[in-house]
Amino acid sequence: MTAATDTTTTTDTPNTNGSATPDTPDTPDTPDTPTTPDTLAAPDTPGVSADPAAAPAGTAPAAVAEETRRVRPRRRLSPGKRLPAARLAGPLVFLAAWAVASAAGQLDPNAIPAPWTVLDTAVHLWTGGTLRTDILTSVERAAYGFAIGLTAGVLLALVSGLTRTGEALIDGTVQINRAIPTLGLIPLFILWLGIGETFKVAIIAIVVYIPVYLNTHAALSAIDSRYVELAEVLDLSKLQFVRQIVIPGALPGFFVGLRLGVTGSWLGLVVLEQINATSGLGYMMFQAQNYGRSDIILVGLLIYGVFGLVTDTVVRVIERRVLSWRRTLSS
Repeated sequence: MTAATDTTTTTDTPNTNGSATPDTPDTPDTPDTPTTPDTLAAPDTPGVSADPAAAPAGTAPAAVAEETRRVRPRRRLSPGKRLPAARLAGPLVFLAAWAVASAAGQLDPNAIPAPWTVLDTAVHLWTGGTLRTDILTSVERAAYGFAIGLTAGVLLALVSGLTRTGEALIDGTVQINRAIPTLGLIPLFILWLGIGETFKVAIIAIVVYIPVYLNTHAALSAIDSRYVELAEVLDLSKLQFVRQIVIPGALPGFFVGLRLGVTGSWLGLVVLEQINATSGLGYMMFQAQNYGRSDIILVGLLIYGVFGLVTDTVVRVIERRVLSWRRTLSS
């Protein structure tokens, strides 16, 4: 008796080239892909289709999503655009308040005359010729003292800021001079230089050179050392180093000191012209005090104020032109 054995035959399917390709075994079923948040239906947005396919041609889904996002307006932190003649607003408001108080009778005319009374007094002094002479004399004194003080302050700051020897010899001396009240030097300068015009110009020069020196020296000391290293790598000469690095780096501080020096020259002039002077705005105000003319005193104070505002404005304009390469909050 012969046992029959079942055999399983595999049938090869011939290819077009005559070779046989075995059958590919069955692959197991792939489990269902879980639902992710990306596959969830987006909520309807008015005017925007949730289906990216429904978006206009050439528009990516990210662009559609960007359009649906609400853009919060940017908060402005800068002071805003500069207003023309904005610095005159404060003085004009003060003048208007003075006029209103005088017209309402709230001010004693003997102590604080009305603005129109002061204006009439100024016109009378100008037509008489005394005010014109006093203004020219005061401007001349202030100009001489300011020029000397400005030159001395800049030169001392450069020597002290660029050399260690100069700093050791100059900076400490200037700090001591700054601590001494300048008006307290008047008796000593009268003994040294006499009671004429020389000591007045010298005191004004001291008042001017101290702020110019301090601010210029501080700006020189604040120059980044990397610029110095760059100048050394480029093998710049001393003159090129001063012209291309030192001067641009010191100009912001210099202009701050310049503005303080201009104001200081007018402040010192008020006191100095009351000491053995025969002309000038300070002399005019001192004489008016002896005669109880408060209107003349106010004329002198207003002229000093106008000179201070005009000179400060001129320095600001020059600073804005020279430092036009800077982008600051003020610009």
